Amino acid sequence: MPSSSSSSPSSNATDSVAIISKCTVHPDKNSIIKSLKLSVSDLPMLSCQYIQKGVLLSQPPNTLISLLKLSLSKTLSHFPALAGRLFTDSDGHVHILCNDSGVEFVHATATQFYTDQILLPNCDVHPCFKTFFAFDKTVSYAGHHQPIAAVQVTELGDGVFIGCTVNHAVVDGTSFWNFFNTFAEISKGVKKVTNSPDFIRENVFISPVVLPLPAGGPAATFSGDEPLRERIIHFSRDAILKMKFRANNPLWKPQNSDLNDAEIYGKTSNYVNGKLNGALKPKSEISSFQSLCAHLWRAVTRARKFADTKTTTFRMAVNCRHRLDPKVHPLYFGNLIQSIPTVASVGDFLSHDLSWAANQLHQNVVAHDNATVRRGVKDWENQPKLFPLGNFDGAMITMGSSPRFPMYNNDFGWGRPMAVRSGKANKFDGKISAFPGREGDGSVDLEVVLAPETMACLELDQEFMQYVS
Repeated sequence: MPSSSSSSPSSNATDSVAIISKCTVHPDKNSIIKSLKLSVSDLPMLSCQYIQKGVLLSQPPNTLISLLKLSLSKTLSHFPALAGRLFTDSDGHVHILCNDSGVEFVHATATQFYTDQILLPNCDVHPCFKTFFAFDKTVSYAGHHQPIAAVQVTELGDGVFIGCTVNHAVVDGTSFWNFFNTFAEISKGVKKVTNSPDFIRENVFISPVVLPLPAGGPAATFSGDEPLRERIIHFSRDAILKMKFRANNPLWKPQNSDLNDAEIYGKTSNYVNGKLNGALKPKSEISSFQSLCAHLWRAVTRARKFADTKTTTFRMAVNCRHRLDPKVHPLYFGNLIQSIPTVASVGDFLSHDLSWAANQLHQNVVAHDNATVRRGVKDWENQPKLFPLGNFDGAMITMGSSPRFPMYNNDFGWGRPMAVRSGKANKFDGKISAFPGREGDGSVDLEVVLAPETMACLELDQEFMQYVS
């Protein structure tokens, strides 16, 4: 249950929110789990900043803060690891102590902002969202001495933003959104939660290998100080289907520049003797998301204007729960992800079409099977290291999050979210996050973070913008 300390409202010229109160919320039941060892997928995240994601909701009809504190307390009983702290034992192994220390709860106001002001289409993300989260620039190693999670509830002029900040060495996106969804479900009054997390630590990622860490813990591997622009770029279901059609049919040429819907829906599977206009049917289909990623990668590479000899890299995080044999529970709690880099020279990359780029991504994802996952674990054990998050040569793109995450399944009792937004954490030139479109029909929102000059070129790129809604 919550233990509180209030302060008078405060704000300054650089802070758009007034903090009303802060308190610690504890689980309403004591944890029966004592500790959880960090895995080969958790440990590299100790140098990453806490995950910051939240939802914008319409104005709630009733008293909000007491309801959310009570609901959070009940939710933490299902997720006791989030109410714990990190602990490094005498052998150097890092664990989560599930000791019910609690999470931080912040009540804030920013009533000068209204939803129609901060959700303007075709604009950069409003800077106010960066102030709606706790623990800015906090590296996950800090979970040794401060809460593993925090919830900030910011009341706006005609809505409310609920922002969750969670230690990235403790959760990946799958675990984060399961927690968030459960928090909303309990707030709405559901008695039995839909998706209880799985805390069994019996898979190849649980390793005896120790990750050497500097005294006092690691720092972030990127500066976070460079000027950046950030936009939410929306792609409709139809636009993504058109990209997917192009990716899977490299030799098909439309009669005009526009692919009409009948052609896309009818001809995607219309192969004759394994061929379509001479194009061999691929062994496995390039996905909608891989097609979209390739489209973005090509456009950003064009916008960066590098020499043909420069190497460009696209990094994509993949969920390993279903890739292992035997499979790990889909709601396994923790990180169970690996990063897949796809590399090409700029000249080679831009001399080919969308289909070629999408196929490079596709082949890498398809190849990431049980054997590849296990080889990645062994490689890390032979050379344990922190995850190198950042854009070190200026030509990298890192894709995070996923349009498959149930980000809009967060009805706290008065309606679905109006929007999903993130905070300042883990952002640098080339950091992209994928969100499902609010429509829930296969549309996708890409949160695109780029250097200002690159973003300006991207906005003028007609080949890219023709698919943007």
